[in-house]
Amino acid sequence: MELRQLQYLVTVVEEAGFTRAAARLHVAQPGVSAQIRQLEKELGQPLLDRSGRSVRPTEAGEAVLPYARAALAAVEGVRHVVEEYTGLLRGHVTVGLFSAAATHDLDVVSVLADFHDDHPRVEITLTEDVSDRMLAALHRGELDVAVIGLTGEEPPPGVSLQVVIDEPLVAAVPPDDPLASRADRATVTLAALGDRTLISLPRGTGLRGVLDRAFAEAGARPRVGFEAAAPHVLAELAARGLGVAVLPAASAAEHTDRLRVLEIVRPRLRGRIALAWRTDGPAAPAARAFLDRLRKALPGPTIPAGASA
Repeated sequence: MELRQLQYLVTVVEEAGFTRAAARLHVAQPGVSAQIRQLEKELGQPLLDRSGRSVRPTEAGEAVLPYARAALAAVEGVRHVVEEYTGLLRGHVTVGLFSAAATHDLDVVSVLADFHDDHPRVEITLTEDVSDRMLAALHRGELDVAVIGLTGEEPPPGVSLQVVIDEPLVAAVPPDDPLASRADRATVTLAALGDRTLISLPRGTGLRGVLDRAFAEAGARPRVGFEAAAPHVLAELAARGLGVAVLPAASAAEHTDRLRVLEIVRPRLRGRIALAWRTDGPAAPAARAFLDRLRKALPGPTIPAGASA
């Protein structure tokens, strides 16, 4: 068994095909197929199901994959540790950002740029996605660190968090909306939103998760009529009278010239944004160094896995 064979196996599974895997590895496709067949022969089990349009791991392949990834990570870790001791920090860091991160006071881009200036040999990959998918990517080892919106009060298993923003969630409506009819009204109950068309971030985001969870605990479902990834779009839809926008307080405050902002109460809902990483930490020195840099730049309380927020 060779490390090259394990690398080919993992890449074929990730790319769901031999041709794409070969292109990613910059090798000939027949060579990838031959090496994996040799590995299967040595192990005595087929590791890949080649019968469909895409290549998928067999049951034995699924069992082998975690060990293959661990072996590859261990070798990469040895290489990076040696380079670290010789004063060279290099490697690859994968970072995830929730879709509306640019609208918050989170200067992740500056941290990325400064880190790249200090460590030009480190390759950084930045991806944008909803929080649920980024948490799954963290568990699979596809991300080293992510900036996510939180849904629950406790961190997911195996993930540690550092909360960097914690603010109320509010309802935003035009001034002539019935919810804002009283001049002194500053709050609205969750129950009062039950029969209204709501405008919210998409499923999989932290804010939407908080909203769905609150309604579920009340034995109801929110009537979400419009979804958008950017808070300013939610506010614009509300200003045009298309529904009640559910927003973080800071985002809603930018639109008080056209909207009345009402804090959601009974229960009070919070929008929390956090850095997230696997509790056992990134394996590579470059990823650990970047996580340390990011945690210092975006300070906040750390919530280890298994601890209550």
